[in-house]
Amino acid sequence: MATPPPADSDQVLVEANGVTRTLLMNRPKQLNALSSAMITGFLRCFTAYEEDEGVKLLIVKGKGRAFCAGGDVAAVVRSINNDSWKYSAHFFRNEFLLNYIIATYNKPQVSLLTGIVMGGGAGVSIHGRFRVVTESTVFAMPETALGLFPDIGASYFLSRLPGFYVEQEAPNVADEWVASAIQSLRKASPTSLKISLRSIREGRTQTVGECLRREYRMVCHVMRGDFSRDFFEGCRAILLGKDRNPKWMPPRLEEVHDEVVEKYFSKVDDPEWEDLDLPPRRSHGRRLVPKL
Repeated sequence: MATPPPADSDQVLVEANGVTRTLLMNRPKQLNALSSAMITGFLRCFTAYEEDEGVKLLIVKGKGRAFCAGGDVAAVVRSINNDSWKYSAHFFRNEFLLNYIIATYNKPQVSLLTGIVMGGGAGVSIHGRFRVVTESTVFAMPETALGLFPDIGASYFLSRLPGFYVEQEAPNVADEWVASAIQSLRKASPTSLKISLRSIREGRTQTVGECLRREYRMVCHVMRGDFSRDFFEGCRAILLGKDRNPKWMPPRLEEVHDEVVEKYFSKVDDPEWEDLDLPPRRSHGRRLVPKL
């Protein structure tokens, strides 16, 4: 019988079975998009069960046809429009902390990746020790289509994939998937593509904690609209207005200059802003050998 975790929300349910705790994401109508309440519930569960000697294994899964379709970006945008970018900073600070705790967890976690797994859904699963895919699994990191970039520590695991394609090679490869991927990239925000490439390249030689700290700087700049408004335009076109025709500025890759890209990796110019502070952990995460 599923019961609520030690949190103030029914968006994450817990089932106890001997030494196993199963965490169920319970927002099926929203494809289990991570809300602030869900992140808080996960943090409380992972923290409590790590110290509980009666718990030996965590299983994470989603209710309905999705494991997790990512963070609730639409709610983040609405909060920025109605209030301040600092709500989004708090949201991502907690989400990245959760990713770090999962990546350095001292007990095994098994994620059952049934259905859609995107963005934040990858963050609560890939950093864990075991992942089980099924015939229905659909994986994506589609952030550049929204004017964002692959975050949640993605520069750590994407930089360690065992292979890659570049656009110059693709015309020589008769592969429908490759052609479709390149077409998607051509529709994405040029600024997002540039900062994503830089982020993934830096991630090759960094720990998961270093990647998350850097990505937190980047996402705060994006939420503030410091150097581009592409994130807000992408959310308008894809999530809110849904005309699916974003007007990126600048509209071409060659118009995104290196000095602008560099700014995304700097500290935020706000006296109340702080870098992501990650707690000391007994484990420093799994050591993966860079492949790129």
